[in-house]
Amino acid sequence: MKKFLTAVLVIQMVCPKAVQTQTLRNYSYYNQKLPGDKPTLFAPGVISDGLANRDFAISPDGNEILYTIQQRDLISVIMYTHKISGKWSLPQVAEFSGMYNDLEPAFTPDDNRLFFVSNRPLTESDSISDYNIWYAERKNGNWSNPVPAGSKVNSEKDEYYPSIAKNGNLYFTTQLESGKGKEDIVVSEWKNGEYMAPVSLPDAINSKNFEFNAFVDPDEQFIIFSSFGRSDDTGRGDLYISIKKNEEWQPAVNLGKNINSTSLDYCPFVSWEKKYLFFTS
Repeated sequence: MKKFLTAVLVIQMVCPKAVQTQTLRNYSYYNQKLPGDKPTLFAPGVISDGLANRDFAISPDGNEILYTIQQRDLISVIMYTHKISGKWSLPQVAEFSGMYNDLEPAFTPDDNRLFFVSNRPLTESDSISDYNIWYAERKNGNWSNPVPAGSKVNSEKDEYYPSIAKNGNLYFTTQLESGKGKEDIVVSEWKNGEYMAPVSLPDAINSKNFEFNAFVDPDEQFIIFSSFGRSDDTGRGDLYISIKKNEEWQPAVNLGKNINSTSLDYCPFVSWEKKYLFFTS
């Protein structure tokens, strides 16, 4: 995770046939005209409003949008907007945000949990203000009080950018003692109702450089992430994609100059019907 003045962009995505899926429903995407093969600023003046906006996420039913405003010298907050009777509400600070630095929201595919990152204390006596992964449960149409994702996920180092597969596996960014680079993308498998210790993804994805802010396909058939320091990096960090074939991640490929710029391109999110790529630049 790095801090720059940003905006949310969207581009139509062409998925390999192996990972294509049928359209789930007709999403309205904040009633925006959606793009073709060139990135377009998303919801200018409302979501992309000139502030440092990032971390776009839309709920699986298409009725809620969350994103982060991260202004310099101010706390970062998660913003929330929802659709009622076909109309989107004006964005406001999410009910669980506003007291600490909160960012990087991510819905689970079943829409029952919302993960995010925060530097709020893990316990009342916690004096370490590092960033950890938290989640809230959806109950009776509201979100429960957030709880940390557990001691196997959170550490004394920072954990960033959760992304959750259908099987519950949790992908995120951190630094491991056994890691491959300066920051790695890792996965904590969900087994027997709890998360296992995180494992760094293979060399097809992680390198000796910075890998961060990964979106994993809910079916774990592809992963899109940012990396900084590679030989084909066009700026301050580019978006890359790795496809899984025969249960193995294939070498990551730069998404190209049509998407990547000379600035930092990061915070990817792919729409649930796998048609549009949202990202921050």
